[in-house]
Amino acid sequence: MGAGSWDAHAYASYSVANNKSYDVDTGRVFGQVFVSRNMDDSLDPRKFKVRECCDTEEHPNTIPVILALDVTGSMGASCKETAETLGIIMTNLYKKYKDIEFCVMGIGDLAYDGAPIQMSQFESDVRIAEALDKIYIEGGGGGNRFESYTAAWWMALNRTSLDCHKRDKKGIIITLGDEPMNPYLPADKLEDAVGDRIQDDVDTEELYEDASKKFDIYHIAVADPENMYKFYAMEITGTFGQLLHDRLKISSINELASKIEECIDDSLRQSGMISSGADMAPNENGEIAW
Repeated sequence: MGAGSWDAHAYASYSVANNKSYDVDTGRVFGQVFVSRNMDDSLDPRKFKVRECCDTEEHPNTIPVILALDVTGSMGASCKETAETLGIIMTNLYKKYKDIEFCVMGIGDLAYDGAPIQMSQFESDVRIAEALDKIYIEGGGGGNRFESYTAAWWMALNRTSLDCHKRDKKGIIITLGDEPMNPYLPADKLEDAVGDRIQDDVDTEELYEDASKKFDIYHIAVADPENMYKFYAMEITGTFGQLLHDRLKISSINELASKIEECIDDSLRQSGMISSGADMAPNENGEIAW
């Protein structure tokens, strides 16, 4: 998957056709409504084997990005903001990285939710928006002080096939949430969600050790008066910060678009794919090589 490239005009047409208004000056849409009332079959991990990000003549050096949204009750505003600023995010990124491809995920709580893991295919055009619109905002979660954020790591490690790994390059995972890191993924609940045989609970530190060999992993803690961040700020720093260090980012709702871009720029810079300063300058086509 991943044919085609991001086009602002196509995105504007798609948005208007789906009852949103499109601001031609900023690229932002208004009127995002998540209408799904259950998990879409196309996002159900029990109904696919892998998500692929393949190099092609059109995109010979693919940069796979998994963007995983917390779809529990307190994070609805963040999902809406991400969707409404998607055009800004993608337009800015494609000016620099023509081979970037996005997979969007919805992450809930394995212990309590009916659709705790949702995952799209990797796409490079308006189909990113189509997949995001299909995400089911279940609005669940529970009282265990965390959501199943690291399910995104597990899916990336076990359910993707990425050509970048053949070139010894890493993919990128960005999760968004407002609660502390979950210490483990329960085997029985993970098995139910993905349809695979899972023998033991998945320890977070062990999972990180494995996943970080193939992915640069980021977490954006969303600080908003309407969500749970204010109650868990210190625990979030103590859990995510312990593993991710400076790859834990804190963001307000209004900063989400720029913070997502920052994570991707950081990853490519820290991986040695791009450098700071003059080396970041686009070529004559406005692109930055990866």
